[in-house]
Amino acid sequence: MTETSTDTAAGQVAERAPWPAGRYGRRRERRGASRPAVLALALVAALVFTLIGVRLYRAYGDGDYTASVTAFDEITDTQVVVTFMIRLPADGEAVCLVRARDKTGTEIGREEVTVRPGPDPERTMVSHRLVTTGRPVTGEVKGCHPA
Repeated sequence: MTETSTDTAAGQVAERAPWPAGRYGRRRERRGASRPAVLALALVAALVFTLIGVRLYRAYGDGDYTASVTAFDEITDTQVVVTFMIRLPADGEAVCLVRARDKTGTEIGREEVTVRPGPDPERTMVSHRLVTTGRPVTGEVKGCHPA
């Protein structure tokens, strides 16, 4: 903020400090983080992001061992037949988690199924009869991984 002082010559403007000089001590100079601390923090962040990336790739990145349900039928009070297609490598086997849920969404049946490649490993079809503890409304494949 600038003010015009009556003690100064005409046309001169006196600069007035926002605080009285010497009253509040001197201002500290801004100090940045030390270079080793910034480097260490950057290395830790890179390591954490790398670990997260590896974990996500293992869960979602590999195109092999992916399954999709094509049908669920023969539903009774104690079973459901889940038919699904899975993509396998030519020499690979998979373990798939098949489950059933009732109308409230509660899981009422779960089983791990070992799948071997068929004539076309890229499109191996599997039908599995899953025993349930109640009447299912859906059958699904929760996920597959190498056996």
